[in-house]
Amino acid sequence: MEDSKKRKLEEAADSGGGFALEFSKQLRFLLDPLRKDQLVDLLVKLGNQYPSVAEEIKGLASEDPVHRKLFVRGLSWETTSETLCAVFSVHGELEEGAVIVDKATGKSRGYGFITYKHMESTQKALQEPSKLIDGRLAVCNLACEGLSSTSVTSDLALRKIYIGGLSPDISSENLLSFFRRHGEIEEGSVAYDKESNKSRGFGFVTYKTVEAAKKAIDDPNKTLGGRNITVKLADSPKSKMIQSQVPAAMVPITIPVPVGYAQTGKTQIGSPATVGYASYPPAMAAYPTAYPNAQIQYPTAPQVSYPHSGKRESVGLPAVASTGIAGFPYYVTKP
Repeated sequence: MEDSKKRKLEEAADSGGGFALEFSKQLRFLLDPLRKDQLVDLLVKLGNQYPSVAEEIKGLASEDPVHRKLFVRGLSWETTSETLCAVFSVHGELEEGAVIVDKATGKSRGYGFITYKHMESTQKALQEPSKLIDGRLAVCNLACEGLSSTSVTSDLALRKIYIGGLSPDISSENLLSFFRRHGEIEEGSVAYDKESNKSRGFGFVTYKTVEAAKKAIDDPNKTLGGRNITVKLADSPKSKMIQSQVPAAMVPITIPVPVGYAQTGKTQIGSPATVGYASYPPAMAAYPTAYPNAQIQYPTAPQVSYPHSGKRESVGLPAVASTGIAGFPYYVTKP
């Protein structure tokens, strides 16, 4: 009796498992044709209704560190890993963070990385990509994007300006405060010497819009710290001149040139075999030295005796015709 009950329970469990598997297949079949935005809306709705679904979505999103790791550039030479982590910890719990240093000198290379424990913390940090750290405005983006993030767009050359003639007393905060009146700044700093950490007398500011950069360039008030400063686009005029001098027709292109030509009746395996060509001009047959069919006979020249009387005879106008060599007449004139 007990064996039959146990057998019935196992059969019910098996049938229930089969039903669940079949139901999962049906759900996949229904979800497959849906667009991405429709699936996202559906998951958001389910996540709001069921906290367990929301937690599972968070876990899947944060599973890959690619979506949680940030690249931070434009750091001061004096910024440490502790300072970097303190700035970014306001957005959420960190998994790790460090400033990259030169192995030989031990000095900062001007950039670092931050990895959060949860993806939503990364998204919060990206909402404010520009952060003032140790007097310099650093910028962050997803590490997997490198420098090809949305902040580095095709119009960067029109948004980034160069400021020259700065006083040694002008700090990055002074520079940013002065140029912030023209528009929102994405990043900017005074250029400092890596060894002495002193100002090099120039700096850069990148605006978020092209219009703000134009305003800064066109602003007649270009006096900062008691000095007249130079403001222009940061791209190199020399490189622009070189690019304008190269005509489009001179752009180098690669033209495939065949190594050899395939020979008829031969199989080409790997690189084409070397093709031999006949010498030019082709060798000609030797001319015959005798013609056996020739019928022409050429007569031999007769012996002609000339009379001699002891007096000199001169050849002049023809007077008497005689037979000469090979039957041709000749004329001798006597005085």
